[in-house]
Amino acid sequence: MISAARRCLTVVLAAGEGVRMRSSRPKVLHAVAGRSMIAHALAAAREAGAVDVAVVVGPNRDDVAEAARKAAPGVEIFVQTERLGTAHAVLAARAAIARGYDDVLVTYADIPLVCGATLEALRAGLAAGADLVALGFAPADPTGYGRLIERDGRLVAIREHKDATAEERAARLCNAGPVAFAGAHALAMLDAVTPNNAQKEYYLTDLVEIAGARGLNAQAIEADEAEVMGVNNRVQLAAAEAAMQARLRERAMLEGATLVAPETVFLSFDTTIGRDVLIEPHVVIGPGVSIADGAVVHAFSHLEGAKVAEGATIGPYARLRPGADIGVKAKVGNFVEIKKATVETGAKVNHLTYIGDARIGAGANIGAGTITCNYDGFGKYKTDIGVNAFIGSNSSLVAPVKIGDGAFVGSGSVVTKDVEADALAVARGRQENREGWAKAFRAAKKKG
Repeated sequence: MISAARRCLTVVLAAGEGVRMRSSRPKVLHAVAGRSMIAHALAAAREAGAVDVAVVVGPNRDDVAEAARKAAPGVEIFVQTERLGTAHAVLAARAAIARGYDDVLVTYADIPLVCGATLEALRAGLAAGADLVALGFAPADPTGYGRLIERDGRLVAIREHKDATAEERAARLCNAGPVAFAGAHALAMLDAVTPNNAQKEYYLTDLVEIAGARGLNAQAIEADEAEVMGVNNRVQLAAAEAAMQARLRERAMLEGATLVAPETVFLSFDTTIGRDVLIEPHVVIGPGVSIADGAVVHAFSHLEGAKVAEGATIGPYARLRPGADIGVKAKVGNFVEIKKATVETGAKVNHLTYIGDARIGAGANIGAGTITCNYDGFGKYKTDIGVNAFIGSNSSLVAPVKIGDGAFVGSGSVVTKDVEADALAVARGRQENREGWAKAFRAAKKKG
């Protein structure tokens, strides 16, 4: 555990345009598991104990800056006006670094799977006496990656693949990108970086040899390859999504949920799932969903911004939209959509129904094909259905309207006025049967 007194500045590099994404949206705003990549990076920084966070964005990238502030209120935004390399990008945050920190941690907004614990391990190396700690990984195929060159237990260089000797290319660890260095040496080392390379750029990797030349101690630690995968195009974005989904599914199952066909269930970064929850195949869970102990989500359901209480049953083919709050042992069934509505304990909404901007009282039963008519083209209005009320099939409840406790609404009714408790409301045309009409109609058509 790193002492809380040890102050850290995390610099998140997010200035790349990501042209290989072939997108009008900046690369770091593309989402993995329902959260932008820059938000993932900022969450990991906070988990690693960063006191302050500086985000370096490109010129005219107010959208990236806004996303960073939304994900982590209080971050400082710095602009890299020219793209002259990673060390140059870090120095865009010079004003923040100059304030003085024990640790300066640099990470990237396009490695969305890196964990806070891994970044914290970089800082732990500094707390243990190192002056610089770089993050490495051991890929099955190291071709194209920079190598971490170690001698006598120390990191002495990070060499690009094309510049490495055959001996250096045999190094097991490759460069993952994130690095931490002692704040006391930060600006002096960064200012010592020179653009002596074919690209004429200032490389952050040069800090390792600069540290060695100054008698400072540089070390390397290892992360899992999947954790540090970078995203530069849509193919890699899909790979990152797959890896994140595997991580989230595994966590859910280890914490006591059953996923019948895990590979078909999609979760979000903030999904919370209790014990003994059963999730059937082909379920999609968007951001903002919590599912309590013992609940069941049947196949082909879609949930977003919803709360499902203990023992509730959802689906199959149900849609819970933001604001859906499903009570204990309530049931939401086939082809039912719930939006911004509370379904209280034991209530049933089983078939072919839309419930929006409403309260469904405990024990109420909503018949098939019922609709709460909550929108008049200008505003949204609420429907309140009381405890143990019964709404007959194919009813339309025109909001604002209140159905009292224990009231009945006859099938096919269009309800526009409040219904008192324990009353029966029937709002439909009276049925008329005309004997022989159909026979006469057919005969007339045949004569035609």
